[in-house]
Amino acid sequence: MQQIRAQHLADWLADTTRPQPLLLDVREAWEYEHCHLPGAVLIPMHLIPARQQEIDPDRDVVVICHHGVRSMQVAMFLERQGHDRLFNLTGGVAAWADEVDPSMPRY
Repeated sequence: MQQIRAQHLADWLADTTRPQPLLLDVREAWEYEHCHLPGAVLIPMHLIPARQQEIDPDRDVVVICHHGVRSMQVAMFLERQGHDRLFNLTGGVAAWADEVDPSMPRY
């Protein structure tokens, strides 16, 4: 697993020559409804073990939460399951709001 900063992820998402990652949001539904990165797929942390087959191991996956702690735990779990193309969004959506999109609602 690698760490990725919000601005680096924004640059990646803006680069049309680079394959786009799966943005895996592992927060609760109410958090996702409040704010999320465009295109992010919601699978709350507690459902990851039951739904991990939905996550393509051959695709880059950026795991996202509020501050980067839950996403780190999910990325570590997925790594133990054999995924090796994992990125943890350092600072989570809070960092995204601070560094990339100041209009994103905060909580």
